[in-house]
Amino acid sequence: MAGENGSATGAVASPAGSDRKSPGRAGRNLPAAIAVGGGLGIGLIAVMVFAPLVWIGVVAVALAVATYEVSKRLREAGVLVPRVPLILGGQAIIWFAWPWGTTGVLTATAGTVLVCMVWLLLQQGLGSAPKNYLRELAVTIMVACWLPLLASFAVLMVLDDDGAGRVLVFLIAVVCSDVGGYIAGVLFGKHPMAPAISPKKSWEGLIGSLLFCVIGCLLTVTLILDANSMIGVLLGVVLVVTGTLGDLIESQVKRDLRIKDMGTLLPGHGGIMDRLDSLLPSAFVAWLVFTVLL
Repeated sequence: MAGENGSATGAVASPAGSDRKSPGRAGRNLPAAIAVGGGLGIGLIAVMVFAPLVWIGVVAVALAVATYEVSKRLREAGVLVPRVPLILGGQAIIWFAWPWGTTGVLTATAGTVLVCMVWLLLQQGLGSAPKNYLRELAVTIMVACWLPLLASFAVLMVLDDDGAGRVLVFLIAVVCSDVGGYIAGVLFGKHPMAPAISPKKSWEGLIGSLLFCVIGCLLTVTLILDANSMIGVLLGVVLVVTGTLGDLIESQVKRDLRIKDMGTLLPGHGGIMDRLDSLLPSAFVAWLVFTVLL
């Protein structure tokens, strides 16, 4: 469940010779993508096994970088979102989840929005006429909800009694969906899912994601969480749906900004935000399924 460079729903096969400079049918530098993705995956699994609370710091750092990437791209497009309060407020949203749970997340989110409202007001000047105040405030609130608020549910997951297992199931599901979508998309992808938004995604890739993710969730929910296998089936289906939609949402934002990637930090993947696009809504959905059904 990755961004346009690493689509969970796979790549549409291109006509032979239509793009000789393309890094591959999946539209990415495959060796670099595998190396980076594999390294991140092994590192995160090690965190879950040996030091689960380190996960909070991992999420916090990733969100700080992602928020910087998104705010930088928005400012380049002329949307002057307040970068400092967004980054600091995002950290508060993540870290307040540790001692105070959902109450801490809600409090920090409300505080971040309020500070951003005042920041933009002062930035434009109390004695001057408003200039795109409403637009910039709306985008700022969207970023705060899109990034740190959704990411906070990944932190809330790890704080449960079996939190390490829940996050591990979530991460394995993401890997299964990504691998299944990539394989099916490259081998069989012929029918574009949303060609105007993300041309590489195919319906065949979506089916591959669904198959791999459901099998992966069924096994991990049963073996790691010792829960009903049907919970795993449900989790696999909803994670693929939300992950794909999250991917398409970020792709639409990038299309609107006329950019390919949010950043360049991860070779073969783009920026941190290009890896988090599908993970953010999926974290909320996974937390919800675990909270309600477990």
